[in-house]
Amino acid sequence: MRVELASSSFKNKQAKRDKGETWRRLKSAKYLYLMLIPACVWVIAFAYAPMFGLYMAFVNYQPGGEFWSQFFTSKFVGLDWFVYFYNSGDFLRLMRNTLLSSAMTILISFPAPIIIALALNEVKNKFFKKTVQSVAYLPYFVSWVIAANIFITLLSSDGMVNGMLKSLGLIDESILFFQEKNYFWSIVASANTWKSMGYNSIIYLAAIAGINPEQYEASTVDGANKWKQMLHITLPSLKPTAIILLILAVANVMNTGFDQYYLMQNESIMATADVIDTYTYRYGLSQGMFSYAAAVGLFKSVVSIILLTTINKVFKRALF
Repeated sequence: MRVELASSSFKNKQAKRDKGETWRRLKSAKYLYLMLIPACVWVIAFAYAPMFGLYMAFVNYQPGGEFWSQFFTSKFVGLDWFVYFYNSGDFLRLMRNTLLSSAMTILISFPAPIIIALALNEVKNKFFKKTVQSVAYLPYFVSWVIAANIFITLLSSDGMVNGMLKSLGLIDESILFFQEKNYFWSIVASANTWKSMGYNSIIYLAAIAGINPEQYEASTVDGANKWKQMLHITLPSLKPTAIILLILAVANVMNTGFDQYYLMQNESIMATADVIDTYTYRYGLSQGMFSYAAAVGLFKSVVSIILLTTINKVFKRALF
């Protein structure tokens, strides 16, 4: 009994000390926590509060009249909209377009920033290095409206790409890239890679900067050249960063992006250009089927969460 009382007393004292230590740390960093308040308010207001609208996916909401009264008095239909989407002829087509298009984008865009970071790491001329970095980062800050028009212009029947192919004697007639559905996924993947590879290379350059220089010095003494240093020092050091970014990329495979698909698609290639993001826009805003669009969007979010959890567990078991 005395042992149990002593143990309980010790635990209480330990809990009080831990509580006091936590309070002292909060007090010492109070200004830093105060700076977090605007960010917390933003997240609550723009990330969590709108999730209340997910209720729309389970009712038959019809726009008209006062929103709140119409919203709460709409007929509850449960999972009917999800069943309707699954049974529609669009489900398989949209899933195929979304998954395969995203997979192609990952396949092309994932190694690109690693290659750029490795190449820039070997450049010794600071002026040339900074110039290349600036040129590579610039597309990230270009809006998709401009980027899409650049690709449409380059790939038009009288554009630069067809002109080069003709001058090299590879083709006799212009290729209608935006009229042939088989080209669309590769075009979007190339556009996504062009826009993001320079900006994403910053992460890998930061990881390379954190590598201990003594590893390179020791390998030089052992007779390793630049190629062997990259294979045996740089790339293995980038592995944790690459894995995390790959997990996030695979988890976001359902989030293809709206702008690039909407701006570059047309009626002749809708069989491959239509993805879930453009589909929800078309039915939700253009046709006024808000509940149906909300159900499709919620379905996409649930699948993304499942993918994130699954991929994370797979990588942990396989690599750690």
